[in-house]
Amino acid sequence: MSMIGEYARLTATELDRAVREPEWAEKFVDELIEAEPDEGAEASEARCHDTDKAWHALDFLLRRIQFPVDIVHGEEEIPGAEDWGYGPPRYLTPERVRGAAEALAATTPDSLVTGITSADLARANIYPSIIWERGESLDYVISHYKALVPFFQAAARDGEAMLVWLD
Repeated sequence: MSMIGEYARLTATELDRAVREPEWAEKFVDELIEAEPDEGAEASEARCHDTDKAWHALDFLLRRIQFPVDIVHGEEEIPGAEDWGYGPPRYLTPERVRGAAEALAATTPDSLVTGITSADLARANIYPSIIWERGESLDYVISHYKALVPFFQAAARDGEAMLVWLD
């Protein structure tokens, strides 16, 4: 079984309800995921996004550069939320999404991986460790980073919050 980093954009009203009614949030997000086109949706239009198994490497790389927002795990707990795969979802407020989008725009993919190799990720036991042990390039992580940037920028543009979880 894989661990996948998942995201859902929520309006401020939807976030308020999700915090008050975590069961509603899970059903609502399931509906959003079902409604998403299978492939090719523009990041500026998508309500849901995933970083596949690159989430742990992204977390490692972003922490390394002291990224100001925890976009991989979220920052606030949803009180009473059940496990959505590998723990309950967390969220970022619209203000934190805006801060993340600004910081993402200022962080080039090259600056994210400068000085890091797959061997470094293997030594740090970054999931999925097998690909780093094989010496695969960081292109996989960079491609997911490049897709995450416009997703956050669209959410910030629209004044949205973000739910974040591992599934």
